[in-house]
Amino acid sequence: MLHSIDLAVVVAYLLGITLFGAHFRKSQCTLHDYFLGGRRLPWWAIAFSVVSAETSILTIISTPGIAYRSNLAFLQLVFGYLVARVVVSFLLIPRYFAGELFTAYQLIERRFGRNLKVFTAALFLVTRALAEGVRVFALSLVIGVILRSGVLASIVVITLLTLFYTLEGGLTAVIWTDVLQLLIYLSGTALALVLALCAIPGGWREVTFLAARAGHKLAIFNFGFNWHDPYVFWSGLIGGTFLTSASHGTDQLIVQRLLAARNQRQSQVALLASGAVILFQFALFLVTGVVLWVFYQFTPPSVPFARPDQIFPTFVVTQLPAGLAGLVVAAIIAAGMANLSAALNSLASSSVMDFYRPFIHPQADERHYMRVSRLLTLVWGGALIAIALAAQRMKQSVLELALTIASVPYGSMLGIFLLGVLSKRATARGALAGALLALATLATVMVLNATHLINLAWTWYVALGTSITFGVGWLASFAL
Repeated sequence: MLHSIDLAVVVAYLLGITLFGAHFRKSQCTLHDYFLGGRRLPWWAIAFSVVSAETSILTIISTPGIAYRSNLAFLQLVFGYLVARVVVSFLLIPRYFAGELFTAYQLIERRFGRNLKVFTAALFLVTRALAEGVRVFALSLVIGVILRSGVLASIVVITLLTLFYTLEGGLTAVIWTDVLQLLIYLSGTALALVLALCAIPGGWREVTFLAARAGHKLAIFNFGFNWHDPYVFWSGLIGGTFLTSASHGTDQLIVQRLLAARNQRQSQVALLASGAVILFQFALFLVTGVVLWVFYQFTPPSVPFARPDQIFPTFVVTQLPAGLAGLVVAAIIAAGMANLSAALNSLASSSVMDFYRPFIHPQADERHYMRVSRLLTLVWGGALIAIALAAQRMKQSVLELALTIASVPYGSMLGIFLLGVLSKRATARGALAGALLALATLATVMVLNATHLINLAWTWYVALGTSITFGVGWLASFAL
């Protein structure tokens, strides 16, 4: 249980970040302001926001656990993240800035027509809502363990506070709170790392000595090849490239931030700069995991850890002094709230711009669309609470569940976008045929993996789905 000082720090953070985000309400007059921040935001803030939006609480609590259990090989996946940023910057961002777009899926409409835009936008809404609901549940688990509150209370409180400032301040509030929250959780993790090092006799020298004696704890590269290990060089590089090309090039959660830049050049700079931040972030999380492995060699836990996800939160609650523990807990919550606010705003923007305005009320004024945007943000907040509560019944790891949900549609979506950008002969019917076959194939792969009939690492899912969508879509465009 946290000390009363720590609880006060956490409560002060929750109230402070909510009020900070809500004060941007005054600048929200049009849809351009509400969903694109008026395109007044600096590139460095967008870069920080991109990293914050792609970092969930699962990342913070799971990544140190991966290094604790194995080594630094996860960085091989991050190298793929960097390659993907170059691909998206020079292949897709110029297409997004060729017109006045609010969502990624309006690009599909311009190339393939309205029906395929509806398909991709609906795919985004369903999968983003499911994945984000699982993340909200994961956040509630951490808060419930730390604050001894029930899952329902934790879910409702965090969602309502995040919903309040997202509802009031739009994307401007989301981005500036993202910047603040990223600085908080990186600082909190660095603080925990330093304190763990100070508690180890010999400090960093002892860490490197014991890690070297273990034989592999500081290893990064593994150039062996197999289809079932996600953390070897080629599966990390190729899989990470496809995964991040899909998430940063086709997912409204990230694309919305890139569209908010002042111009195409600043959007490209923001995305490329975010690569340096994401590399530093994952290196920090992984090194923290190795240091905690050494720490617990000297100070074994009273009860063995049931799962790696428990290691970092347990260290924070049991080992940090009063006040500092509250700061790191606030940092963990910050990551969860940043991801949630990003999801709420992107879900609302796609709902309004891809469905409500073109199909339901195409001739309304800006004031009407602003009211609908805030209403739909509220509706999506309620939907995420319901999904998070339903996730309690799932027996699968929340990290694996979130990755599974995200990986299934990403291949189809990236394949459709690549067909639109790289092929002039591709048709809407052909692209749809390829996307549906890719979805069916990946669903089959998930079932076969679950029943242990095959063993394909999740890092290959998006590459497989993209290849099927693009190849079949291109061929079907001629046949149909």
